[in-house]
Amino acid sequence: QVQLVESGGGLVQAGGSLRLSCAASGRTFSTYDVGWFRQAPGKEHEFVAAIRWSADSTSYRDSVKGRFTIARDNAKNTAYLQMNSLNSEDTAVYYCAARLRSFSTLQRQWSAYDYWGQGTQVTVSS
Repeated sequence: QVQLVESGGGLVQAGGSLRLSCAASGRTFSTYDVGWFRQAPGKEHEFVAAIRWSADSTSYRDSVKGRFTIARDNAKNTAYLQMNSLNSEDTAVYYCAARLRSFSTLQRQWSAYDYWGQGTQVTVSS
């Protein structure tokens, strides 16, 4: 069992930055791939970024490439999502998710993950 808790969300002006954190407890965090997803009102969960358990591979949705950076610190059992140049389309509840490590392509489907946090709200004002 892995418990995930997101933090770092808030209200920011367009063009600003936020860093989200995902703190994990339970089984060994370093054996899990981590993904970040978001959900805007009335929409499905949307893949944002993912990082392999070993931190040697990352994946991003096209609309955040060059603006968002996913990272992890296995010694601290924490994953991060640095978000720069935010715009109104980034407004959503952001969730982190974990799935047991794999050696295949990083997963982009919400249902492919085994554990999810409760989410943190990010609101970008224009």
